[in-house]
Amino acid sequence: MNDQSATAAAPLRTAVIGVGYLGSFHAQKYAAIPDVQLVGVADSDPARAREVADSLDVSSHGDHRELIGQVDAVSVAVPTQFHHAVARDFLAAGVHVLIEKPITVTIEEADELISLAHSRGVVFQVGHLERFNPVLMAIDGILSEPLFVESVRIAPFKPRGTDVNVVLDLMIHDIEIIQHIVRSGVRRVDAIGAPVFTSEEDIANARILFDNGCVANVTASRISLKSERKMRIFQRDAYITLDFQNRKVLVARKGSGELFPGIPNVRVDERELGQADPLLREIESFIAAIRNGTPPEVSGLDGRMALSTALTINNSLGRRHS
Repeated sequence: MNDQSATAAAPLRTAVIGVGYLGSFHAQKYAAIPDVQLVGVADSDPARAREVADSLDVSSHGDHRELIGQVDAVSVAVPTQFHHAVARDFLAAGVHVLIEKPITVTIEEADELISLAHSRGVVFQVGHLERFNPVLMAIDGILSEPLFVESVRIAPFKPRGTDVNVVLDLMIHDIEIIQHIVRSGVRRVDAIGAPVFTSEEDIANARILFDNGCVANVTASRISLKSERKMRIFQRDAYITLDFQNRKVLVARKGSGELFPGIPNVRVDERELGQADPLLREIESFIAAIRNGTPPEVSGLDGRMALSTALTINNSLGRRHS
């Protein structure tokens, strides 16, 4: 860990690069955390940078490089195609980086950032927000060895995020979660999708076969009339439903005794987890990793693995279109 994070009592100087819809929330969180100083924000739209900066009483910048030397840590929330260039500037300067998903456009870019973070001894965390959803955290100790996973993530159409297709925009959330819980390499992918409102796929389905035999069926759409973020996990003697949107968990287990001859009792436990702030938890986790010198909850390697599978899915989509 570099010298900037050596003194836990010193305020951590932070900034947010890219203060569109999501980046503005990052800035608000940093500004509200004790012992953290939001120094400034940067955006390629100077008027937008000033608007957010004025609301939080910090400096505004049109060029992110103006903040180098003034900050210990940054969130990078610029469009995906600029992730690599912006994050590289800060990592090379020894600044800790929390980068929004997907980590980069290409695996080569991701590898360069991961290597750079390692050589500079700084924290490099990827913003896979659902890892901090209390629904996922609630199944610690319940989840054992998934045999089959089914996920559905659908949302109404919004122009925001259409710089990438639905796989890199929405599906990658579930890809990262599934790879985190399955903990096995990907053996084969088959996918189908269609562009509807944009030139990229707006709806897609992928079947992922893992080396350990687990199968995941993953669907994502950004052209639905409603929002839904659900995952169903099947393992020996248990069935788990995760509702990320409504923060509900249902666990159905095989109980003792029989309901009918040859048919076991099923014990159902359903919990509603109440309000939560996953983005605040994500940023607090980033700060804790910096101050404690510990690996981030979602590392650059985790982000790379999710990107690799997403790109494999996109290749499968491309083969179908050719």
